Amino acid sequence: MKIVVLERNSVGLDVSVEEIGDLGETVIYPNTTAADVKEKIKDAEIIVANKAPLSEEVLKEAPKVKLICEFATGYDNVDIAYCKSRGIKVANVVNYSTDAVAQHTFALCFYVLEKLRHYDDYVKSGAYASQDRFSNFDLPFTELAGKTWGIIGMGNIGRKVAAVAQAFGCRVIFYSASGQSTCTEYDRVDFDRLLAEADFLSLHCPLSDKTRNLIDLKALKKMKKSAILINVARGPVVNDEDLYTALTEGYIGGAGLDVTGTEPMKESNPLSRIKDSNKLLITPHLAWASIEARGRCVSETCKNIKAFLNGQDRNIVNL
Repeated sequence: MKIVVLERNSVGLDVSVEEIGDLGETVIYPNTTAADVKEKIKDAEIIVANKAPLSEEVLKEAPKVKLICEFATGYDNVDIAYCKSRGIKVANVVNYSTDAVAQHTFALCFYVLEKLRHYDDYVKSGAYASQDRFSNFDLPFTELAGKTWGIIGMGNIGRKVAAVAQAFGCRVIFYSASGQSTCTEYDRVDFDRLLAEADFLSLHCPLSDKTRNLIDLKALKKMKKSAILINVARGPVVNDEDLYTALTEGYIGGAGLDVTGTEPMKESNPLSRIKDSNKLLITPHLAWASIEARGRCVSETCKNIKAFLNGQDRNIVNL
């Protein structure tokens, strides 16, 4: 089998991908764009991708492809319907980044909630050393205990976040965007109630027609003025322009984002104009990317390929 790895660098150069080379004739590219994907996959039988677009138009030029493996859980870069019509199996990596994303969810929350940038700057500027009292708390913050943590997307990551929030003393509620959640451990509520009651709202849902622009200005206006929004799901779940309006006009208290509408974020994105890190913190889509998680991503991808070569289905999303 000829294996083509389109985006080797997406798992980091500090993580080895040599194990993939043991599974067949392997060609590895550091990165791949929409413009060159056709040429790179034309002889491939197995494709390993992450964000590279694998549309019907592209895949028609790759007649030998039998398996597409994602270096990720999401597979919205692949035309699933076309793959099914061709008999091309698509496999993703499940649950490899749950701990990392849950951890980053709270890192974003605490940074905004406790005004950590402000207080770190206060100390390092020398202002703390020059004051005559032992403490400073000029920007107030609250505790998680006794607050309501709302969640959209109660999958593996959502459940992990819910358990951690509950351990901090939060009441947890959630909204099922798909309407198909089987979670019974926490209170399931409708969308308007979620918005109205959540002191913290974290997003862990996939991007779909039901979730695209789900958090728009209408939704943001229904949230508490003190609420903090955390998006570690997909950027387009939140309307960036509307979030800018909500933050600058005080409809919500703050936001922590690991994803934005386009990645990398464009300079034209209005969120780039908000320089106050007490109001908005943005990280470059790294919530999933602990060293451990990236290693698991590669090893799980290898297991998916090995299973396929042995005539078994493992993590196939389009059966």
